[in-house]
Amino acid sequence: MEAPAPAAWQPQEEGFKEICGLLEHQISPTSTTDKFQIWQQLQHFSQFPDFNNYLAFILSRAEGKSVEIRQAAGLLLKNNLRNAYKPMMPAYQQYIKSELLPCLGAADRHIRSTVGTIISVVVQLGGILGWPELLQALITCLDSNDLNHMEGAMDALSKICEDIPQVLDSDVPGLPDRPIKIILPRLYQFFQSPHTSLKKLALGSVNQYIMLMPAALYASMNQYLQGLFALANDQAAEVRKLVCSAFVQLIEVRPSFLEPHLRDVVEYILQVNKDGDDEVALEACEFWSAYCDAQLPPENLREFLPRLIPVLLSNMAYADDDESLAEAEEDESLPDRDQDLKPRFHTSRFHGSDSVEDDDDDIVNAWNLRKCSAAALDILSNVFGDEILPTLMPVVEAKLAASGDESWKDREAAVLALGAVAEGCIDGLYPHLSQMVEFLIPLLDDKFPLIRSISCWTVSRFSKYIVQESGHQKGYEHFDKVLMGLLRRILDTNKRVQEAACSAFATLEEEAAEDLAPRLEIILQHLMCAFGKYQRRNLRIVYDAIGTLADAVGAELNKPAYLEILMPPLIAKWQQLSNSDKDIFPLLECFTSIAQALGTGFSQFAEPVFQRCIAIIQSQQLAKVDPVTAGFLYDKEFIVCSLDLLSGIVESLGGGIESLVSQSNLRDLLLQCCMDDVSDVRQSAFALLGDLARLFAAHLRPRLPEFLDVAAKQLNTPKLKETISVANNACWAIGELAVKVHQEISPIAMTVMSCLVPILQHSEELNNKSLVENSAITLGRLAWVCPEILSPHMEHFMQSWCIALSMIHDDIEKEDAFRGLCAMVRKNPSGALSSLVFMCKAIASWHEIRNEELHNEVCQVLHGYKQMLRNGAWDQYMSALEPPVKEKLLKYQV
Repeated sequence: MEAPAPAAWQPQEEGFKEICGLLEHQISPTSTTDKFQIWQQLQHFSQFPDFNNYLAFILSRAEGKSVEIRQAAGLLLKNNLRNAYKPMMPAYQQYIKSELLPCLGAADRHIRSTVGTIISVVVQLGGILGWPELLQALITCLDSNDLNHMEGAMDALSKICEDIPQVLDSDVPGLPDRPIKIILPRLYQFFQSPHTSLKKLALGSVNQYIMLMPAALYASMNQYLQGLFALANDQAAEVRKLVCSAFVQLIEVRPSFLEPHLRDVVEYILQVNKDGDDEVALEACEFWSAYCDAQLPPENLREFLPRLIPVLLSNMAYADDDESLAEAEEDESLPDRDQDLKPRFHTSRFHGSDSVEDDDDDIVNAWNLRKCSAAALDILSNVFGDEILPTLMPVVEAKLAASGDESWKDREAAVLALGAVAEGCIDGLYPHLSQMVEFLIPLLDDKFPLIRSISCWTVSRFSKYIVQESGHQKGYEHFDKVLMGLLRRILDTNKRVQEAACSAFATLEEEAAEDLAPRLEIILQHLMCAFGKYQRRNLRIVYDAIGTLADAVGAELNKPAYLEILMPPLIAKWQQLSNSDKDIFPLLECFTSIAQALGTGFSQFAEPVFQRCIAIIQSQQLAKVDPVTAGFLYDKEFIVCSLDLLSGIVESLGGGIESLVSQSNLRDLLLQCCMDDVSDVRQSAFALLGDLARLFAAHLRPRLPEFLDVAAKQLNTPKLKETISVANNACWAIGELAVKVHQEISPIAMTVMSCLVPILQHSEELNNKSLVENSAITLGRLAWVCPEILSPHMEHFMQSWCIALSMIHDDIEKEDAFRGLCAMVRKNPSGALSSLVFMCKAIASWHEIRNEELHNEVCQVLHGYKQMLRNGAWDQYMSALEPPVKEKLLKYQV
């Protein structure tokens, strides 16, 4: 495959045949070995500079070859160009582009589509300016009246609009207008085309610009809306779906455009919410949530509620082809396949007040009309509250009253509706909570698995209120009935019900917390029974339920009778799993919660768990550089979960695991993790570093400069906003080290200060409460141990630092920070003078300084300034303070 001079490139017969033969094998390999050999040969060919020219030639000109081979060449070309296009010789770039354009009008639809995809990739990589012929070629095809040419150009254009819409809304030298302004009128014309393919591609392309809203679309909005209304009842479901999508996006970002037509739009959406095509109905259903999220006046929807709510309820029934119907037939004896196991995402350990909310939504299961309708009912109930109940409840009651096996889907949808409105309509439903619980409990034992499953979820939606009621006798009975009902369902024979029951029970655990303590034995017996019978997928949910239970009851779990039920099965499972088995993730998380709940009670289990975590981290670090020797591929989750479990053990056992730490190579492993290129690993590593600093700072001393250096680097990065959680934990760890190693931190004190000050000064832009709080505390801790280094610079940061200190709740970390404040003021009283008002406000932010020594230091600081500022200057400062601040300062006798 020797390449001749680029300008006159021609394919060589031998190379052409070889590559075509290879592509033929690629389309239908007979074994995994074949696939690997084909991959190796392709890697070999890709080293030749003109390999991609061959692919372009085969795609565009190899007419004697099958469409499949030509398409395979095109798809391989598309993938190669992502890395190879920019370093490619300009002449070869030009050759590939020149081969693509004539194919826009290819006779075969698959070839046109593949060409469109490649064109979009080339524009992504080289921009519209790098291909001046493209725009003219597209416009010529669009204006040609030849269906193949029009479709080919529209296909390429639609992909550009989807992947990189902004390139068409930018200035192009030599053109009087931006490309979008030239193209839009042609797209509007295609709205009236007799060909569905052109209508669909044109409408989809314009829709891509709603969020960007270029001037050309803004100016032609009336024409666009007229086009949408004309297509609203198009015969093609795909077109109606795109019309609905346009209305949903417009109501989200530019509702003012729809306001003059809002009644008509709502009427239309209501009509297509009952469309015979489920995808159209689903797109229409998105409108209700979008409307409510845009916080538009509810009045515009109010009159439609009596018609809308029955439609939503009707759409909440399972469709005949819903995948859940087949899943619901699976009993517990059927082993899970690998594809049944949903991906799981561990949230790295975080030190601070900005907690990340768990997303309850099942991101893996397909979004469908049933779920969208339930979500719409949920959000409508939050907007309109109890006023939807007179419309909703008669429909729900009628569906619940339906008898016979054939009406089970209606009954199930009615239970789903009750759960959907549980929060929004709670004021109206609360007086009837007792009857609802009495009604739902038997449904937990219904003969239909999906009714049992949804009843678990609906009960969990009311669990907060059931727990609130449990203070009096009747409420206590309801709580017990719900608890026992869910525990029964945890031992259901149906996998789907097991999953729903465990999730519902975890919600109840979070609400009930210590109220579960008297029932711990029976709860643990049920959970461990489930642990013994569940397949792999649901086993993960049991781990979550056990972990949530440990978080909820805390030290109550630390009793021999409970540990005898709980720990042996978990340890047995722990011993069965290998260090590279992903099923160990949820078990590591579960042990983290148990360790924190048991505190020192976990010491009897600590040694094997600690050593296993070390072994997992070591093996993963090896897999990262040498997967062959390790025997498996690297996966960051193993390291993150192991680091977090080690943090949990250190936090729980304190000095009790000093011998384990000192006899291990944890220090060196941890330093490697702090330097990892994966932010989640660094985040958990710095959390563990801070935990170790508090207890075993001496153990870290031999590599202290390296730890401090890498921690400081996390605070001084141009991508701080992207790795803010890492910076937060690193900042906290530096502060914990400072108070333990004192003067040993002085070589890095100035570097850290220069990173923390900008964080405090730009706190509003960062919008991260935890990082700002930790920065203020760490700066204070550095000032406490190295006041002579920081105090000369204090006037530059005093104001923003004091503002941040004012926001922190009373605790030992705030005490440390104020010790630093007092130490710096003693060294350089004039440095704080210009920020004295802010310092007084920070001091007044204390509810009470319980540490007597610190209280006295703060007193001395205030009295020092009062003496320093004579001739009424002190009174002048005091007059600038609000009355509540002055009142709080009285306790310091100033």
